[in-house]
Amino acid sequence: MANDWRVTVTLHEASHAGQVMDSLREHEVEDDVRRRLGHRVAVSAEGSTVYLYAGTEDAAREADRVVRDLAAQRGVAADLALDRWHPIEEEWESADVAMPQSDAERQAEHQRLEQEETRESIETGRTEWEVRVEMPSRHAAVQLAERLEADGRPAIRRWTLLVLGANDEDDAIALAQTIKKEAPAEANVQIAQAGPLLPFAQYGPIPIW
Repeated sequence: MANDWRVTVTLHEASHAGQVMDSLREHEVEDDVRRRLGHRVAVSAEGSTVYLYAGTEDAAREADRVVRDLAAQRGVAADLALDRWHPIEEEWESADVAMPQSDAERQAEHQRLEQEETRESIETGRTEWEVRVEMPSRHAAVQLAERLEADGRPAIRRWTLLVLGANDEDDAIALAQTIKKEAPAEANVQIAQAGPLLPFAQYGPIPIW
């Protein structure tokens, strides 16, 4: 089963998109909220719409709550929707739509999510640098993440974005060069100093690195 969740924020005024993105980038959260967010939520904006991608339902619902609180504090009017990627239909479906799963599939998904949360806790510890890879599609991102995992280089995946930690700039450069050889030509591979451990990472049409 896929573990892609998305919060869609449709702003009543397109000019508020930058304000929402800045607010999320600067927003600090308590440790218990960070755990529910799953350490990293990818954020992107297109026109009057802001998208937040999370790895679990709990993280997506917590991101939804954070955005609602920030919007209310700043007087920004917006409509929010929570969706999950449907692996059979291969499209986004409302979180209220039941997924056709067997008990075995549900158990396997639960185990995968537990393992991923544990891995992310390690990977997002306090690395000084990051390698960020924006892939041309979800399918390509999943394939690259699986290859990296098999090579002992686990990556956090949020929709089409992969994030890998590096101890220093030299490690980040070497890792980025390795990934460029494995990733498709359309992939955007960049390195950045990690900075504060904020849970919202921006990518896509509004770059921050």
